[in-house]
Amino acid sequence: MRGARLAVSPGEVVAITGQSGSGKSSLLYCLAGVLPVTRGRVSFGGRVLGALSDDEISTLRRERFGFVFQYGELLPELTIEENTALPLRLAGRRKRPAIEAAREVLDRLGIGELGERRPAQVSGGQSQRVAVARALVHRPAVVFADEPTGSLDSANASAVLGEFLGLARSRSTAVILVTHDGTVAEQADTRYTMTDGVLSPWGDG
Repeated sequence: MRGARLAVSPGEVVAITGQSGSGKSSLLYCLAGVLPVTRGRVSFGGRVLGALSDDEISTLRRERFGFVFQYGELLPELTIEENTALPLRLAGRRKRPAIEAAREVLDRLGIGELGERRPAQVSGGQSQRVAVARALVHRPAVVFADEPTGSLDSANASAVLGEFLGLARSRSTAVILVTHDGTVAEQADTRYTMTDGVLSPWGDG
């Protein structure tokens, strides 16, 4: 990819749009430290990700980043509460306070009553709300979202997106999302387009 220059502030929502294969998901995973960059650099909090060890990158992703994927990627053997609490448990939080924090976020997203169910027992829209709750439960600095509403119908997509961005902004959590859906992109504070690996501000060119 070329010309990929962007800076994100706390609480800001940034959308990156583009056709399939344009490079937007690759850019997202480079920003999240999942994929290495071979040119240029990615910085977070004054630290260059490429200069960090594997353990430091893993800790950063676990403690300071959140992730939302198109299909939720919930663990089927865990309850909704346990799925939501997972980032806190991985960071060493004891089970009881982690579950209490999970319940708080699930309540904020209107699905607190589903806590003891398993993913197979909830709808697609509910499952994606759980994925959002899991991404935000540990109050990350930034959430990376890859087509976060791509698997939902328009009504569910609108509701989930509104709840997701509203909760993130209330916690001063930045969101970087990639989407092919212009309606989703319109909810962002800042928009970019990716064309053949080139990132441009919305409307340029």
